[in-house]
Amino acid sequence: MTQPTPEALRRHAAACAKEEAGYIDPPTGLFVLTSHYLREQGECCGSGCRHCPFTPQQQRQAGRPGAQPCWPLPEHT
Repeated sequence: MTQPTPEALRRHAAACAKEEAGYIDPPTGLFVLTSHYLREQGECCGSGCRHCPFTPQQQRQAGRPGAQPCWPLPEHT
């Protein structure tokens, strides 16, 4: 995964603060789920979400190969 742009991190933090499900990624125009929304789902889906709030162990248990830490999360989430 490429490094986050400052604008993507800003949008993620703003969307989490508003408890929104996601935001539009500036470079790609794609809708990206927030860590807030993913945490509300209760468990990792194993899809490799950009802002997955679950531990690498939980990600592996959900079937995500090569689980790794995801993009930084806002401190309040």
